Amino acid sequence: MISQRNHGFSCRRAAVWSILTGGLIAATAGFVGLERAHAQEKKFVSPTINLATPPESLDTSPMPIEVVRAYPNLNISRPIVITGAGDGSGRLFVASQTGKIFVIDESNEQVDEPELFIDLSDRVIYKDRENEEGFLGLAFHPRFSENGKFYTYYTTSDRPHVSVLSEFRTVDGSQNRFGDPNSERELMRIQQPFWNHNGGTVAFGPDGYLYVALGDGGKGNDPLKSGQDLSKVLGSILRINIDQKQDDLPYAIPNDNPLVGRGRGVWPEIYAWGIRNIWRMSFDEPTGRLWAADVGQNDWEEVNLIRKGGNYGWSLREASHSFTLDGSKGSEAKPSLIDPLIEYPHTDDWGKSVTGGMVYRGEATPQLDGYYLYGDYVSGRLWAMKIDDKTEEVLENRPIAWQQLPVFTFGQTDTGEVLMSTMMGGGQIYRFVAK
Repeated sequence: MISQRNHGFSCRRAAVWSILTGGLIAATAGFVGLERAHAQEKKFVSPTINLATPPESLDTSPMPIEVVRAYPNLNISRPIVITGAGDGSGRLFVASQTGKIFVIDESNEQVDEPELFIDLSDRVIYKDRENEEGFLGLAFHPRFSENGKFYTYYTTSDRPHVSVLSEFRTVDGSQNRFGDPNSERELMRIQQPFWNHNGGTVAFGPDGYLYVALGDGGKGNDPLKSGQDLSKVLGSILRINIDQKQDDLPYAIPNDNPLVGRGRGVWPEIYAWGIRNIWRMSFDEPTGRLWAADVGQNDWEEVNLIRKGGNYGWSLREASHSFTLDGSKGSEAKPSLIDPLIEYPHTDDWGKSVTGGMVYRGEATPQLDGYYLYGDYVSGRLWAMKIDDKTEEVLENRPIAWQQLPVFTFGQTDTGEVLMSTMMGGGQIYRFVAK
């Protein structure tokens, strides 16, 4: 049964607990104080770069890069996650949105038949008409080579619109070659109010904690006001310690999470909030930066750098603009609401659904070193963005020409090569090479 959470942690009955999205409606006195402080803030100018009207200093010249099939003979249906395991094995894992995870040798460009790592399709639901559900996230434990643990985020088939965050292990004695479907340990169940805006990226940070991106719950205009309501987990990024347990939770909450100690009315698992629907976030290992692309509502797409305790504005703002389509007053720019690095408008040329990517750290295409590669699902456009390593000012946002199929997801090998997929043509994987 999906039940309301007791914020004092005194009434939890099982190792796996569930979340009621309704949450608490009333704001705490602390929130009132924050609003009063916000009202006294001076006029603030957003630092966001609108790519449609960029400053002259921004390099927008075409990138001398080609996009080619990484594995020309390989097709995997709806390849939604592409990742190495960080175990030095040279394996590349590709998860299908339908619930199967496959594995190939990263270096075998002629592979035509992947090996099945684990089949979870018996517990995952995916429908073409509700295509923001299904298997959405996969991350391997930083010590996977030792403990064989990996983590998934998927929509369960056992009841409508419920997302499940789970831990699995590999089959005993298989030398981590196969995942064990019977080893599932549920960490969290999230009742989603609608089928869209499920988020779903799971990733380990340099601190060893697991980060989970959650959308606002769906439909449109954030009807539950999840983005700014800290009594709900929706519309946020969570940060949990999966190596320990706390009270009767199947994980622990890091002591330095920004909402720890804020009282019974908030979720201390929350790391950042004001999120609409992050479609892919990723850590850049050398810098520790957490990149996230947040899909917009009607007008704007955006790319952010995520910070601890950051409020990214939704649904007071859409990218660097006041959002009022929900009938509210919205909000002007202010330091307490973090605007994105870049935004672009909803047009046929630019696109209408951003797909977040990765910072390239491979060796095969050194021209791309340090560039954040990302694209748009609708227009099929691709870009390479570079920021100043000290100031984080955006210096370049350069287009990468290709055939402009829907940009489904990005992934990265253990050697730092960035890959991209489309669900077209039976599900294809691409890589980036110098012209």
